[in-house]
Amino acid sequence: MNLIWLGKYRSFFENLFFYTNVYGQAYTLQGFHDTSVPCSLAQIQVLEYILENEEKNQKMSEVAKRLGISPSAFSKNVKKMMEKNLLEKYRCANNQKDIIIKASPLGRKVYQEYVSSLWKRRFEHTFAMLDEIPEEYVAKFAEILKFNAETMLEQMNERQEPPETARQSKPIELVKIE
Repeated sequence: MNLIWLGKYRSFFENLFFYTNVYGQAYTLQGFHDTSVPCSLAQIQVLEYILENEEKNQKMSEVAKRLGISPSAFSKNVKKMMEKNLLEKYRCANNQKDIIIKASPLGRKVYQEYVSSLWKRRFEHTFAMLDEIPEEYVAKFAEILKFNAETMLEQMNERQEPPETARQSKPIELVKIE
């Protein structure tokens, strides 16, 4: 069957799907990169974002949202990373509810090991190819990726939320707490 609707972009989407599928397989593998503490790509992403934005003191829910992962998946990664001593948890003095996570000295070291390992293996060549493309095209490609991710998240959220009519049709029953 010829998928006409993809038209001249068939090769682009085939390669995008190939990349995301391979990345999905590697996403949770521990020790995929040669670091002194075995980490998954998911954990490295968390570490990278925290290091890049550490002055913002963002709540865990804000970091999860920015990374496009569920709060529960984010919490699981943070828990595993705490067990590996890669992260440290803090509370705001004026708000005991909000938890702020920071990279520990070991987390910083492991991230540097990851960057060193990955630079030669993948990003040196990737950056060289990107350097051949005008910046506005790279920006447009990033916009395309973000748009597709956001619309996919939107669709997933729609499927998880019950329709408005279903929510309204059931009366709320209250039970007194004694």
